[in-house]
Amino acid sequence: MHKIALPPHVLDNIEKRRGGRHHIFDRLDPAKTALVVIDMQKYFMEPGMAGEVPTARDIVPNINRLASALRAAGGRVAWVTNNFPDDICESWSVMMRDIFSVERREAMLEHLREGGAGHPLWPELVTAPEDWQLYKNRFSAFIQGSSDLEARLRAEGRDTVIVTGTLTNVCCESTARDAMMRNFKTVMVSDANAALTDEDHNYSLGALVQVFADVMTTDEVIARLNSGEAAAAE
Repeated sequence: MHKIALPPHVLDNIEKRRGGRHHIFDRLDPAKTALVVIDMQKYFMEPGMAGEVPTARDIVPNINRLASALRAAGGRVAWVTNNFPDDICESWSVMMRDIFSVERREAMLEHLREGGAGHPLWPELVTAPEDWQLYKNRFSAFIQGSSDLEARLRAEGRDTVIVTGTLTNVCCESTARDAMMRNFKTVMVSDANAALTDEDHNYSLGALVQVFADVMTTDEVIARLNSGEAAAAE
C-alpha cells in the first residue's frame, strides 16, 4: 500500500481555497453516486506483465469494500477497462508511436484488446450482475469518444463519481480531471488508487486535490456514503 503524504503547501492551498476545510463533500448521496474503477486488468495486476503495477494488488480489498458499500446503499459500480481497437495506432498515433517504445506498444496491443491475456479484470475483484462493465479507448473515461460512461451516469441522474484503480497518475487522474470538467463531483480515494511509486501517487493526489477533486480514504468515503443515505431517508 502506498505511503500517503501530501506536501504541507498543498494542504495550506486547499485550506485557503476551501475556507479552512480539507474536504469539499461532507455527504455523498448514494442515489447520485457511482464508483468508477479504472483499469484493474490482468495487464496491470499480474506479476511479470509489461504493465504490472505491484501496488495495484494491494488496493483490491479496499475497492471491494467500496463496491459492496455503494451497492448496499443504492449506488452504482462501474468497472471501466482499456480496450484498444484495431485502428488505435492511427487514431492515437502520438501515444502508440511516439511516446511508447516498440516493445511496450506491442505488449499493449497484444494484451489490451478483447481476447488478450491481459484484458480481463483481476479475478480477486468482486463484481455483481447489476454492475456496469464498459470499455474506454483513451486514458480518461470522460474524454469525448472514449466511452459511454458519462451518458450512462446522466441517464441515471448521477452527478458524483468516486475514482479508484490504476495508475493513479495516468488513467485515474485523467478520468478525475475530466469528470470535474464535465461538472461531476469527484472524489479520488487515496488508498484505493495505485501508481508505480509513492512519489507518483502523492504528486498526482496533490495536483488533483488543489482544484479537481476531493481526496479521501476508503473509510472516509464509506462514512460519507452512510451519512448521505441517512440524509436521504430523512
